[in-house]
Amino acid sequence: MELHAIGAFHGFNMDWIILAQQFDIDPFAGIRGWFVNLVETGQLWALIIGFIMGYLFRGFTSYG
Repeated sequence: MELHAIGAFHGFNMDWIILAQQFDIDPFAGIRGWFVNLVETGQLWALIIGFIMGYLFRGFTSYG
């Protein structure tokens, strides 16, 4: 009977078990870390100022 139970898992790849054990539960951790870094380094302000200056520059240089 034990041989039959072992045979039931024949072809089952052990890599899937390892993958399941190492799966990250928080899928937004990378995005959150990126955003925190953006705020802490001041790059968020540079991005906002760049958008505003680009919008104004486009407004000054467009015709009509």
